[in-house]
Amino acid sequence: MAAEIVNPRSDSESRTGHAKQDGGAEPLESFDPAFALHRGGKMAVQATVPLRDKDDLSLAYTPGVAKVCSAIAEQPDLVHDYTWKSSVVAVVTDGTAVLGLGDIGPEASLPVMEGKAILFKQFGGVDAIPLALNCTDVDEIVETVVRLAPSFGGVNLEDISAPRCFEIEQRLQERLDIPVFHDDQHGTAIVSLAALRNAARLSGRTLGELRAVISGAGAAGVAIAKMLVEAGIGDVAVADRKGVVSRDREDLTPIKRELAGFTNKAGLSGSLEDALAGADVFIGVSGGTVPEPAVASMAEGAFVFAMANPEPEVHPEIAHKYAAVVATGRSDFPNQINNVLAFPGIFAGALQVRASRITEGMKLAAAEALAAVVGDDLAPDYVIPSPFDERVAPAVTAAVAAAARAEGVARR
Repeated sequence: MAAEIVNPRSDSESRTGHAKQDGGAEPLESFDPAFALHRGGKMAVQATVPLRDKDDLSLAYTPGVAKVCSAIAEQPDLVHDYTWKSSVVAVVTDGTAVLGLGDIGPEASLPVMEGKAILFKQFGGVDAIPLALNCTDVDEIVETVVRLAPSFGGVNLEDISAPRCFEIEQRLQERLDIPVFHDDQHGTAIVSLAALRNAARLSGRTLGELRAVISGAGAAGVAIAKMLVEAGIGDVAVADRKGVVSRDREDLTPIKRELAGFTNKAGLSGSLEDALAGADVFIGVSGGTVPEPAVASMAEGAFVFAMANPEPEVHPEIAHKYAAVVATGRSDFPNQINNVLAFPGIFAGALQVRASRITEGMKLAAAEALAAVVGDDLAPDYVIPSPFDERVAPAVTAAVAAAARAEGVARR
């Protein structure tokens, strides 16, 4: 049933939300359409088989269902054929790093997790169930997901704060034989690499000729750095709040020490602004503002990917003064770096072949396929396709499935 929308009494009342009706506050949707859309939630469960009469009931439930249960008990792999397991993903969060809102808790995270689930369905044809966990302890999260795993074909970790997210993903990958994918890390990295490949192609350069600087050493920053190195970037340095992550720093966490070991071949130190001097690429996944003089100090023909939302680290108007290609995380500017370009197709491909995990090769294949969708239409304002381009998910799905087979993690 559609939500009832109550018209506001006046513009001023609708802006403040303090208008009264029959002694109470007007419904929230009377002054903000976002609330109207979310009333009752954004998703529901729908049957895929008829349930019209007692014959249908006897097949869908008892006694017919017992035959299927017994068969699965004897041959566990049949669960993929006779249940939804191979087409459904658990979207798991603890609500500690939700969008730009931070640690707002599991209940407040649910609108985002529902949104993620409908994106899975819309863009990848994959069913997904939001699971907001009321715990933040790493051991508890891991044990909870392991116990829930028999119901799902894959696990998408979402909005879990760093550095806990790294350990949670690693431990789940070790204990489960289904794909476990932290989208805040790898989805961002895949789409960033795809856009960077095309930006390099547009400028007649290879990745190996580029020096990149990443602002942010959290989940996304670390994953992007790893993927750029895997893809053959010339050099990449990562900066956190205290400056460039380098081996000579004594304040590094274990994750950042590992990061320092495979990045920053040039041995840079100092601030983010120092590192940007002469750099070919800026990738922002941290928020804050990069001063215009620092952007101006970058190499000629540089690329600026300022992905913080809602305010990019470098506003496009500033970036376009100095950069050949500009991308953001926003949909109202060209070249949106959006994870929805990656995760639906990645899981669709992994589930299609019943992959036991998602490998680095599968991620790189996804990035290459995504970049290839742009094809000959490549232009400074078109280095990455739109999420609504119907070619995206099938291309990523096919590439991921093929890579899974090539890497020996496919089970059909």
